[in-house]
Amino acid sequence: MKLAMIGFGQAGGKIVDKFLEYDERTGSGIVRSAVAVNTAKADLLGLERVPEENRVLIGQARVKGHGVGADNELGAEIAEEDIDEVQGAIDNIPVHEIDAFLIVAGLGGGTGSGGSPVLAKHLKRIYTEPVYGLGVLPGGDEGGIYTLNAARSFQTFVREVDNLLVFDNDAWRKTGESVEGGYDEINDEIVRRFGVLFGAGEVGAGDNVAESVVDSSEIINTLSGGGVSTVGYAAEGVETGDSGGLLSRFKGGEDDMDTANTTNRITSLVRKAALGRLTLPCEVEGAERALLVLSGPPAHLNRKGIERGRKWLEDQTGSMEVRGGDYPINEPNVAAAVLLSGVHNVPRIKELQQVAIEAQENIDELREESEENLEALVEDDEDELDPLF
Repeated sequence: MKLAMIGFGQAGGKIVDKFLEYDERTGSGIVRSAVAVNTAKADLLGLERVPEENRVLIGQARVKGHGVGADNELGAEIAEEDIDEVQGAIDNIPVHEIDAFLIVAGLGGGTGSGGSPVLAKHLKRIYTEPVYGLGVLPGGDEGGIYTLNAARSFQTFVREVDNLLVFDNDAWRKTGESVEGGYDEINDEIVRRFGVLFGAGEVGAGDNVAESVVDSSEIINTLSGGGVSTVGYAAEGVETGDSGGLLSRFKGGEDDMDTANTTNRITSLVRKAALGRLTLPCEVEGAERALLVLSGPPAHLNRKGIERGRKWLEDQTGSMEVRGGDYPINEPNVAAAVLLSGVHNVPRIKELQQVAIEAQENIDELREESEENLEALVEDDEDELDPLF
């Protein structure tokens, strides 16, 4: 799938940079064009692979290149005011060569959480290509303001995009890990999962052709209908030679025993991907649509295993819209990526919605209290002034 990726804010820019690195390393050709948008000049300077001409600094008149300080209302205002500057970079994207736009943003900060829904609405008004979001939720230990930003941004972002793919930092941060090291590892996990998913079907000259091709239309159809999506991933190393390692019998061939073993191994991998750590933890049951992509060396992929894995996903989700196929790549592991779209039973989202409701109630109470205090203060001042007249 060919994507125009737009990283909005610090986290979004870093993740798009990682996707470009993944493209270089694997030759997957996912990122047709990359743009980074920020209110902080230092964040844009820290990027390594996004072309300099595609780094857009917005809000210079208001924040002088120093960022919005986790104020996502200010981030949204600046995005509205400077949308023409962002559009200037988007105009350089060869839109006729892409399948979709993907806006990547951390939802806890100010620039990405405020600006990404504004950009999504703008793109959907102008272009016919699907506009997807990849939103990263902050960890609970990052502070209340970041959780509140995420709660507000999530509700707006999911409404403005054709589908919102979510990654929850809370499910991935390890205790005792440094902040920088933790986020680097998280960004690697994001790119690994979505790289396999979006890379499927991008076959160049001389590449291995899949038995059951997953092309961009399969991904678009799975993401159609809107809502929230999550991705599961599991991988196992394989021996590419005849040295007889752990998974030397992963591949199928003439031998029925080998074929049966490979089928079972693939089915097990699919179960591990769907029931293990999802990018957004949720119940698999009730997902409206699903897509299975199995990647790895061609000799280690097995059509029967993929079909059995797809049937298992149908049973687990209760959905008849489960697609699947293989993605042959010359890497020393077999990996299963499972996209679950239109998920409903998501504890983290319910928690965010509750935070948003409580925060709004608190804001209303504080506003009332502030108005009452102001009235009382004015009355006191008037009482003190009366004897002077």
